[in-house]
Amino acid sequence: MSARLSLAVLACAIASCAYVEATTTQYVGVPKFPPTKAAAVQVLPAEPAQRHDRLGEVLLDISVDPAPPLADIEERLREEGAKMGANAVYVIRDAIRPGEGRKLIGIAIRYRQ
Repeated sequence: MSARLSLAVLACAIASCAYVEATTTQYVGVPKFPPTKAAAVQVLPAEPAQRHDRLGEVLLDISVDPAPPLADIEERLREEGAKMGANAVYVIRDAIRPGEGRKLIGIAIRYRQ
């Protein structure tokens, strides 16, 4: 009986976990860069004034209840941007829609030298 109870508790814990799922789209015609280190990728609230090239988009599908910590969301943006060779990711949309959850869109960029 305790094995069944343990399985039920584990199933409930897994079902109620916060999540951050990512989908990336690299823009057509943009050069491919080697990956950067995720820790070096900046997460910005808006497009920077510094000259840059747009590499692609990062779409995050984020749980609402329970919501993940902000640090987890920013880390996922850094990881996905780093895969494209980005120096930064800036957020262009962050919205919660009933029945769809929270959607966040970021643009991965690389600063011009």
